[in-house]
Amino acid sequence: MRRVFVVGVGMTSFVKIGSREWTYPEMVGEAVRGALGDAGIDYGRVQRAAVGYVFQPSAAGQRALYDVGLTGIPVANVNNNCATGSTALMLAREWVGGGLAEVALAVGFEQMTKEAMAGPATKPAVTTVDHHLRVMSARYDFGTAPMTTQFFGNAAIEHAERYGTTPEQLARVAVKNHEHSTRNPLAQFQNVYTLEQVLEDRPVHGPLTRSQCSPMSDGAAAAVLVSEDFVREHGLEAQAVEILAQELVTDDASAFDTGSMIDVVGAPMTRAASRRAFGTAGLTVADVDVIELHDCFSINELITYEALGLCGEGESGALVESGATTYGGSCVVNPSGGLISKGHPLGATGLAQATELSWQLRGMAGARQVPDARIALAHNLGLGGACVVTLYGAPSLA
Repeated sequence: MRRVFVVGVGMTSFVKIGSREWTYPEMVGEAVRGALGDAGIDYGRVQRAAVGYVFQPSAAGQRALYDVGLTGIPVANVNNNCATGSTALMLAREWVGGGLAEVALAVGFEQMTKEAMAGPATKPAVTTVDHHLRVMSARYDFGTAPMTTQFFGNAAIEHAERYGTTPEQLARVAVKNHEHSTRNPLAQFQNVYTLEQVLEDRPVHGPLTRSQCSPMSDGAAAAVLVSEDFVREHGLEAQAVEILAQELVTDDASAFDTGSMIDVVGAPMTRAASRRAFGTAGLTVADVDVIELHDCFSINELITYEALGLCGEGESGALVESGATTYGGSCVVNPSGGLISKGHPLGATGLAQATELSWQLRGMAGARQVPDARIALAHNLGLGGACVVTLYGAPSLA
């Protein structure tokens, strides 16, 4: 497969649902024009587009792009739950890497509603989380919180029972990520939280409080992917961030056979995807300088530390407590504020991660810049289930 580079990225501010008067073509147009402007090319150069979203109507990808340009290119609509954005990115990467396009566009967006997140009014015969529910119902009573929150809240209970993880250690994830977001003008939340404020916030499920949970958000993000020949022909070497490796995996039997909620919420997928990506790139987690990971809930950041190999099993609470995953530590995790504080418009999240990490590797992240960042990792997870791990390298062609 040919080498593939991200040469342009763009995203909107992530905002509380319904707080901004815009249509989804308007939000997509803002992100795409930003990415095209960053790359210094016009929409007419784009040969294929992958557009990801979760809750919009069928074929919304075409309508999302029509106001940017009517060029007749193939547009693929992508839905992979919360891993949608990175799945769209992977599709665009495969087009370019496989020689089917010199320039491809990946887009993710979401205009969320409380009704969509609540799910159908009547229980369908089959749901995308039947297997997950079977494991959870064998160990825990159903609560009143949204189902996803119960999955992760019960995983937090299990982590505490198994490893002694404390509410304070969970809360430190939120403290860190909320502080990081104060450096990010595009983040939904801009407030610092003390440890006490996080712990005393409204309970949601298990040890999780409101400020440890990602919000419902609106927003869009986009990336322009090109071949090495295109980079050199157009003098884009100084901004060409290489996709070194990328792996998409789905659940295997281990997610459900162990009876563990930690496995149900994606730890086996993260382990498999990261190991394959590191193997392809010839890197280890020790080589990574900056990470954007899927902290939909504070517990998932801790679970992901362990699954990526940043620490041993059960050691993630002590890791975040030590300060190793913030500025001055060994690897800065979620400098954007992560899903907890930057926001989580489902279809856009993976491409917002690509945008943040491209800025980091190009030295363009402003007040949240990770010094001397050369290798970056993105982790994007969706229950039901999918996990995408992507490794990026700083511009090196110049």
